[in-house]
Amino acid sequence: MAAGPDPNIGRDLLGGQFQILQKIGSGGMGSVYKAAQPAMNRMVAVKILHPKLANRKDLVSRFRREARAMSHLTHPNTVKVLLYGELEDGSLYIVMEYLEGKNLNQVVRKEGPLPVERAIPILIQVCGALQEAHMQGIVHRDLKPENIFLSTNGGLKDYPKVLDFGLAKVTERELRPGSVMLTQEGMVFGTPEFMSPEQAQGKVLDARSDIYSLATILYEVLTGKLPFEARTPMEYIQHHVTRNPIPLDERVPGKQFPPGLGVVLAKALEKRPEDRFDSAAEFADALKPFAGGAGKGYTAMMPKNANAVLEQAAKQHAAALQASKAPASSPFKSPAKTVKMVQQPPAPAIRPAPAPAPLAKAPAKAETKPLLLVGIAAGCLIAGVLITIVAMRLFQG
Repeated sequence: MAAGPDPNIGRDLLGGQFQILQKIGSGGMGSVYKAAQPAMNRMVAVKILHPKLANRKDLVSRFRREARAMSHLTHPNTVKVLLYGELEDGSLYIVMEYLEGKNLNQVVRKEGPLPVERAIPILIQVCGALQEAHMQGIVHRDLKPENIFLSTNGGLKDYPKVLDFGLAKVTERELRPGSVMLTQEGMVFGTPEFMSPEQAQGKVLDARSDIYSLATILYEVLTGKLPFEARTPMEYIQHHVTRNPIPLDERVPGKQFPPGLGVVLAKALEKRPEDRFDSAAEFADALKPFAGGAGKGYTAMMPKNANAVLEQAAKQHAAALQASKAPASSPFKSPAKTVKMVQQPPAPAIRPAPAPAPLAKAPAKAETKPLLLVGIAAGCLIAGVLITIVAMRLFQG
């Protein structure tokens, strides 16, 4: 049965500020439209979530919190969020810059694997967008080729824009050739082909999870294949946790890559987050020698304060250790349990809860420990004396 006409087509939003022209995308959570903004003489993209979700207070509060975070990102390689809020019918919306072009998945499917000198500058720019987000405590959690959009900016081709920052938990269910995106309300999943080992195990994520996902994207862009041989989403999840990736130089018979590039990717694809690059900026620096003349200009746009990313990762790691009281018996549990394992309280994954002070302040805390121990011992002694007195009086009575 054919669906009826979309009621949003031709609709004026916010008192005529935006006029919806056509639908350019849709999913289980809502639709994306091309719209005109007459006052600014420009086109915009408007994402409208289904009104039926308006009564889900958890989704509404999360959407607003994450949309607000996205609106604070200013890196040129991050899609710009111009406005967000709620319409008269209760549906939520985000107004973003309108992009013309194709996403990275579409480009690779049409043109085949990209040459190193084209792929590396794209990924270095994406690292810049991630670096800024990570410095603000935002972890993407669903990086994949579909979320890297290639447009043209000022005559520059292959200008990437990273989409859907922080919306991994509320994004629509999508299909990718040969895969299924596993996103459910209240759970942290991701796309199996590109999720990190810690994401597959349902652990608290930090910036290094995005680095792993980005390295997997680069691997596929260069070879046309993923780092593992798998047939189902669950097999991909299992391989991310238990198997080493196929070395870059061995993935495509007869295809050679610049010496050292495989080593860089192998480091970014390490199983343990602490063995990877500490920040997106560090990953970009490692890729720079393979970018040709374009590398220097792109890394100049890299946000500088990498220490903020390290501090954020330390806090999130401390929160993860505190939350996980039971030791894991093996690095991977059965695929059937993986879906359940990833259930986590939403707050730590979106924005880390207040955590212990950074390591730099540890000495100050250490100095207070003797006083705390003395106080505890004194309290226990007093309590013991009181209990003894009460017991004696009871026996005497």
